[in-house]
Amino acid sequence: MTRSSVALLLLLCTATAHAQTVTNRGFVEGQAIGYPQKAPNDATRAVGDVLVRDDLFFKPTEWLQLAAGADLRANSHDQVEDKWRFDWEDRSLQRPRFSLRRLSATVNRGPITLDVGKQFIRWARADVLNPTDRFAPKDYMTVVNTEVMPVLGVRPTLQFGTETIEAVWVAQPTPSRLPLLNQRWALVPAGAAGAPIVDNGGLPRDRSEEGVRWRHVGGRFESALSFFNGVNHLPNFETVVTGLPTGPEGPFVPTRIDVSRFYPKLRTYGLDFAVPTSVVNVKAEAAYFTSPEQINDDYVLYVVELERQSGNWLFDAGYAGEVVTERRELFPFNPERGLAKSVVGRAAYTGDPRRAFAVEGAVRQDGGGVYVKGEFSESIGGHWRVTATGIGIGGHEDDFIGQFRRNSSGTLGLRFSF
Repeated sequence: MTRSSVALLLLLCTATAHAQTVTNRGFVEGQAIGYPQKAPNDATRAVGDVLVRDDLFFKPTEWLQLAAGADLRANSHDQVEDKWRFDWEDRSLQRPRFSLRRLSATVNRGPITLDVGKQFIRWARADVLNPTDRFAPKDYMTVVNTEVMPVLGVRPTLQFGTETIEAVWVAQPTPSRLPLLNQRWALVPAGAAGAPIVDNGGLPRDRSEEGVRWRHVGGRFESALSFFNGVNHLPNFETVVTGLPTGPEGPFVPTRIDVSRFYPKLRTYGLDFAVPTSVVNVKAEAAYFTSPEQINDDYVLYVVELERQSGNWLFDAGYAGEVVTERRELFPFNPERGLAKSVVGRAAYTGDPRRAFAVEGAVRQDGGGVYVKGEFSESIGGHWRVTATGIGIGGHEDDFIGQFRRNSSGTLGLRFSF
């Protein structure tokens, strides 16, 4: 090989190395959670949780980006699996100890973008309730502190001018992770609190999901229409209660409760828009939920919010509502519907990047349930952040929010970012 060839090869390698971009970010976070009250089915009042998260982004060319991420978890209250395995599906009842958070490729050529792999897909516009967000199952292990879960799919996007058309195909449904049935965030009737509960699980049927969304971004308003066809990531429950009567006329005492989950088909038609004005920004999001198998209710879920920036404060207030067009079932465990018919609000301080303060809440229109959450965090140095969170819940036993009134809590967290 001639000297000129070696020089040319070194030059090409140097240019390629400079063209490539590798970004790595992650954190190690520990939380201590305290509950002042015991729950009927859960006497534990102190919980410790540890999460290690690492995300890697690699951009070998201008038109291609690769992303990979993983989570490592530990928990003192059996919310994490007590076994070492690598989970890539996110379909277990407990959180996996070691799991694949994301693994995707993004290709961008002109007006076309293609995302392939395990990824996060958000169609939400509103801040508190997101009826159109059908490709975003959540971790509801602690109902008031949720986290969006990724899905495995393909998402092509076409953008032309102010219009964007996005299609989604998901290979298999990812169910939301619900509270463990023997813990305080599960909805267990008071009379059955002492009976052992056997969670037989159940996964969504092996079928694909698909959807499409059109979005317009203009100077005076933004709007979007969406369609989803798949299964509900929140399950229906089939319950078999075994027990003994206490006498000829005595009450029935449950001795065992078997619970199974099944995921009915779901089809939704969504609409969202945002209109900025000189006084407030108006945001709205709504979706019509219909059950092709005629198992669940048909209903409209909507939220309207008014947002205003005042100095270093961002204020958001609105109303979340529901209109049932066809009732076919008793009210299931559905945190989205559980927040409906409520006045919602949020205020956040945005003036200092080292400190963050936010308070949010929801009040049912009949006063049956009240939820308030306040959070303050402060960074220490360049890598550490301390966060203190307080949650207050009150209300009636027959209200979705009110039934968690024993779950008011305080949390202290420490995070090291890298």
